Amino acid sequence: MSGRQDRSAPVVRTAVPLGASSGRPDRCAPVVPSSGRPDRCAPVVRTASTGIRLDRGRNRYRPGYVSSHMIRTATPADLDAVAALHAEARATYYRGHIPDDAFDSPAEHARTRAGWESAIGRAAVLCAIRHGTVAGVAAFGEREGAMTLTQLHVAPGYWRSGVGSELHTAVVEAWQRAGVTTARLEVFEKNTRARAFYSHHGWYPDPEEPLVGNHLILRLTVSRAA
Repeated sequence: MSGRQDRSAPVVRTAVPLGASSGRPDRCAPVVPSSGRPDRCAPVVRTASTGIRLDRGRNRYRPGYVSSHMIRTATPADLDAVAALHAEARATYYRGHIPDDAFDSPAEHARTRAGWESAIGRAAVLCAIRHGTVAGVAAFGEREGAMTLTQLHVAPGYWRSGVGSELHTAVVEAWQRAGVTTARLEVFEKNTRARAFYSHHGWYPDPEEPLVGNHLILRLTVSRAA
């Protein structure tokens, strides 16, 4: 959902075509219950790469615990699902606008899968789980000194179900806890679904650099936590 669709490793972009935010999986992702509110009793850890706090819900670590509706940090076991969701998402907003080989070739799938594997290894990917499957993904982190929403995708079967908004809320709450005041993303200009989603959530065109190639640059003013 977020932005520059894929110039480097796959960073989750919305399969909802919420429009990958940047295209490169990121360095940190908050773990938040599906309600969108971090578990107040959960231990908080700080990532070395970004300083963003991750709230790790207690239930995730309870032996035998299974939830059909939650948001959590992706694990290596999610790699296949995340890579498949990303590939499906890119196809929905790229097909017909750029050559298929640029997003749907064996070499490109291998490249993006490797990117996801690296991001998941850094605990940089956030997953929305619905009925035991990965329904959405998001990733964010600093890029060239600016906090960036690099990826946000929702599986087409879960469009308009609230998954994208829950992931977005989880990301924003992590930024609030870290004291982040502004953020950016890049979104493919033809991805009208993603553009509408971001506008609804308060993102606006970068006043100084609104367009880079075929991607729009959007900004968000992050309000203080209530």
